[in-house]
Amino acid sequence: MPDKLLAPSLLAADFANLQRDIEMVNESEADWFHLDVMDGVFVPNISFGMPVVKAIANHARKTLDVHLMIVEPDRYITTFSELGANILTVHYEACTHLHRTLQAIKMAGMKAGVALNPHTSVKLLEDSIQDIDLVCLMSVNPGFGGQSFIENTYQKVKDLRKIIEQKKSGTLIEIDGGVNAGNAKKLVTAGADVLVAGSFVFKSQHPLETIASLKKEIA
Repeated sequence: MPDKLLAPSLLAADFANLQRDIEMVNESEADWFHLDVMDGVFVPNISFGMPVVKAIANHARKTLDVHLMIVEPDRYITTFSELGANILTVHYEACTHLHRTLQAIKMAGMKAGVALNPHTSVKLLEDSIQDIDLVCLMSVNPGFGGQSFIENTYQKVKDLRKIIEQKKSGTLIEIDGGVNAGNAKKLVTAGADVLVAGSFVFKSQHPLETIASLKKEIA
């Protein structure tokens, strides 16, 4: 069984000390950086744009997992590739032509991810799962950090895992929202591969130790 991955979400970092927090993740046992880009249209919040992503990329020494919570993501695929994104995830709900968007992401040299909002069924990905490198299941309603976890996520993970196995796809399952020590193990047991943790890591007294204990929990 491949190692389960942990991706601290920089949305919960201290933006006045962003380089410090990036260096902390670099030194930690975490595997990826998770970057939430919000436009205030697709979700009711604005996070950060290209200059901040570029600044993060300049200091980050691990995989950049960029999650676009924006309308018309196709307009920015090339830009995020140039900024240094390794994985680019778009929302199913924001893509009129999902297959075309996935191909464009891959053509730009990145892995292609698809995010699903809590109310969106995993069954909608049955026809395209073989073109998807990563599915990001939102376990909170997207737009704000620090929300509580939606319990139905466990069932969605199991249902998605079945689809991936039936289609013999290598797609990874990522969980984003409300991940903590209380649900991390259950999510991995249900079939998750990557856990995004924001507030739980950055609001803790000792983030390095929190990351280490979470990694141990999901090993």
